[in-house]
Amino acid sequence: MASTYEKIATTTLGSATGTVTFSSITGSYTDLVLICNIAQAAGNNGLRVRYNSDSGSNYSYTTVNGNGTTASSGSGSSETQLVIANTTGSTTLELAIIANIFNYSNTTTYKTSLGRGNRASSNVDATVGLWRSTAAITSIELALGASFPTNNFAAGCTFTLYGILKAA
Repeated sequence: MASTYEKIATTTLGSATGTVTFSSITGSYTDLVLICNIAQAAGNNGLRVRYNSDSGSNYSYTTVNGNGTTASSGSGSSETQLVIANTTGSTTLELAIIANIFNYSNTTTYKTSLGRGNRASSNVDATVGLWRSTAAITSIELALGASFPTNNFAAGCTFTLYGILKAA
């Protein structure tokens, strides 16, 4: 039986850096899956994304967050970046993030995503995102912080992009 997921690329950082980019993404798949294991100092270190280097006000998101005691939510519209995971903390941030990017190569619809972030020591979140563009996604740029980029990813962070194969 053939595998459903096909690894497109993996990046492991040798030193701290502000952005990570996957480029030259082909339209060979139905959806994309991004898996990140990241670390950074305390603060607002939500994972942000831009598709195809688009820094226009074309992104919207809604996020929910829980810490075992309280829940919160937030949203943004006409943003210049998309929130994939919005987990924050007062100590060193270590996040496991999985994001599904649906119909990324379809040129007749806007692009939607579902991101899930997990900070084992304090909270989890889920974020639904929208990129208001019908362009196929050919590059994904990732950054940390309240704006793009504010903080560096630490050395050792890993990022893997998978494509979900089309049904035969």
